[in-house]
Amino acid sequence: MIRQRLLAVLLYGLGCSLLLSCDISPPQPGKAHDPGPRTGSSEVIPIDGLTEPEKALFEAGKEVFEEVEDVGDGLGPTLNLDGCKECHSQPSTGGSSPPTNPQVAFLEKYEDKTNTLPSFITKDGPVREVRFVKMVQDRTTPDGGVHDIFTIAGLPEADGCELQQPDFAGEFAKGNVIFRIPTPTFGAGLIEQIPDKAIIDNHEANKKNPYNISGKMNVLNAGHLRVDKENRSGNDGTIARFGWKAQNKSLLEFAGEAYNVEMGISNELFETEREEKAECQFKPTPNDTTNPDKSGLEVLGDTEKFAAFMRFLAPPKPSLDTPGGADSIAHGHELFAEIGCANCHTPTLKTGKSSVVALSEKAVDLYSDLAIHDMGENLTDGVTQGLAGPTEFRSAPLWGLGQRIWFLHDGRTKDLIEAIEQHLTTSGHQSEATLVVTKYNDLPEAHKQDLLNFLRSL
Repeated sequence: MIRQRLLAVLLYGLGCSLLLSCDISPPQPGKAHDPGPRTGSSEVIPIDGLTEPEKALFEAGKEVFEEVEDVGDGLGPTLNLDGCKECHSQPSTGGSSPPTNPQVAFLEKYEDKTNTLPSFITKDGPVREVRFVKMVQDRTTPDGGVHDIFTIAGLPEADGCELQQPDFAGEFAKGNVIFRIPTPTFGAGLIEQIPDKAIIDNHEANKKNPYNISGKMNVLNAGHLRVDKENRSGNDGTIARFGWKAQNKSLLEFAGEAYNVEMGISNELFETEREEKAECQFKPTPNDTTNPDKSGLEVLGDTEKFAAFMRFLAPPKPSLDTPGGADSIAHGHELFAEIGCANCHTPTLKTGKSSVVALSEKAVDLYSDLAIHDMGENLTDGVTQGLAGPTEFRSAPLWGLGQRIWFLHDGRTKDLIEAIEQHLTTSGHQSEATLVVTKYNDLPEAHKQDLLNFLRSL
């Protein structure tokens, strides 16, 4: 049954990207509509208040974040793309998936047809990471891991390497494929500095709500008594907060894992290759390291620079009057709280005292409680990470939503209304958001429009 449900959801997502059936529909008279992504500045700027050395580190991180890697840098043997910015570029460096998928253009780098594109990777679709729900070998053991789309076999500098891509078509036909799209990283340093206590206190304060919203933090047992409620990382027992299922604790972990998983570049956090075929190794492991023979910021490896760039990257700046005007946005903000959206998407949390003054005791207008919530049958992906089960996801921070193109963990739609509706489960396994979306659907069309305008103002 779950395989059938997954296949139905995935076919829906495939139809959206291939047929563009989920593009934003033209407005109908009197009907609320998604105003679409806001245009505006695409400048990549650091957070206010950094020292000059911190600004220099930000710029060094930005430089490597925007680099394109090659086999000589350790790229592969398996990969999804060859640079951080390739995935994180909408509306600017550090963001989410761009309107034109760079995975299609990457195929042009191959000398032959060693690599081909799966049908679900399209020019007009989002950048997609692929995971298998079950192990291919036995179909009963959970997998959940990333299966990279490309290999380096066929790239000019990878002579002698022979590797086969996974059987994506076969696994997709069996309902064993799910997708993830890139998460934006703007303001990530502020999120990293929110104390665990602030997250827990906010969660406790929101527990007595009339919408049946509960949630939990993605906790791995580290001796804490409340392991059924809190999402804590394995050994140190602190709360994880990055990734679609809040599976990563820190930006350094997030960066190191992405470098290894998405580009196949091993590093000092993840030192071994994901594919160890000897003929496909062109740089010693770990590929990315600290450089004690150099000086200044060059001592740092790319992984630390990636983390620093994301840590110091400024948060998104909302619009006060676009779209729809200031009054509409203000009313939409009120409705956001009235119908219960804010019970998961907490408007503001606060950082603690940080060694980086620019991040210390700051308001973080992220619109997320950083907890994981049960999103029901429509959004299930069949994957468990930590205590986040197949239907559970972190409340996605909504700041910056106004300039995003793709929505939900798998990028199944560009339409904000459709994204809201996908939170609603009408039968079977229920979503925590069911009552909230029902309240949204009961709003007059003009009020829905105000709420949509508010979301697109973020």
